[in-house]
Amino acid sequence: MAGISQILCPVDLSDTSRHALEHAFAFARWYAARVTVLHVMNTPLPVMPPAGIAAVEVSPLPPVRREDEIDEVRRFIAATTGADPGAADIVVVEGNPVREILRHAEDGRTDLIVMGTHGRSGFEALFLGSVTEKVLRSTHVPVLTVPPAVERVEAVVYRTILCPIEFSDASLRAMEYAFALAQETGARIILLHVIEQLVDAPQPAGRSPFGLDEYRKDLEETARARLKSAVPAQARVWCTPEERVATGKAYRVILDTAAREKAEVIVMGVHGRGAVKRLFGSTTHHVIREARCPVLTLRE
Repeated sequence: MAGISQILCPVDLSDTSRHALEHAFAFARWYAARVTVLHVMNTPLPVMPPAGIAAVEVSPLPPVRREDEIDEVRRFIAATTGADPGAADIVVVEGNPVREILRHAEDGRTDLIVMGTHGRSGFEALFLGSVTEKVLRSTHVPVLTVPPAVERVEAVVYRTILCPIEFSDASLRAMEYAFALAQETGARIILLHVIEQLVDAPQPAGRSPFGLDEYRKDLEETARARLKSAVPAQARVWCTPEERVATGKAYRVILDTAAREKAEVIVMGVHGRGAVKRLFGSTTHHVIREARCPVLTLRE
């Protein structure tokens, strides 16, 4: 089982975080989990005064303003989910959004973070996008990113789960999580391995560079065998996973497959601390940025 009992959902009270909150409550209903709604008020940076003028210290947020923010979050929860705001734990803090999200996520109790992929508009859109990506790069907690275009949900309804596999520890962990979701929701599961364009692939020693068709066939057969052997035996007792191998740009094949198969969620791995620095411009980055459905990512 995925074993979700505590969900963290950071919100900025935008439409995008509204979508994320809907999904957080949908998971909470399915797993009988508790949701913590975190609203971080970004601490303003002090403005450097002209030379000869003393700097003005930025005052902390007055308690009355903090209570106003809590009331606004309560109204946001009620309007978004129709639920009693008392069904969630509301936390309003000042500080750096990334630092505060990570501090609350790494408390040892959080099983899932649910976040939107963009902010309100303009600079704020880029800002929340960067917050989400920085959280992805740093947390060991699974993260469900919810795009702006996703449809409203009231329950976890997964009919098709797409799980890209590139045989790293992170992607194999993601596969285990995908199977747990599929078993609990009755969804079909598609395991997809993408062979990147062969023009960039090294040729095996002793083989003619012109035998690309044969080389491609060897790669595809090897990938299919690895996919088949990667599936846990117990999973085949209750489902028949679809094992697919395709050639192309990985993120584009993943997005096209998700759209064509009408996947409700993509579950994929993110590499460990060394490689995760390459998240920007990576396959995961492009999938999260362009997917029309939520993407659930897991670190090694």
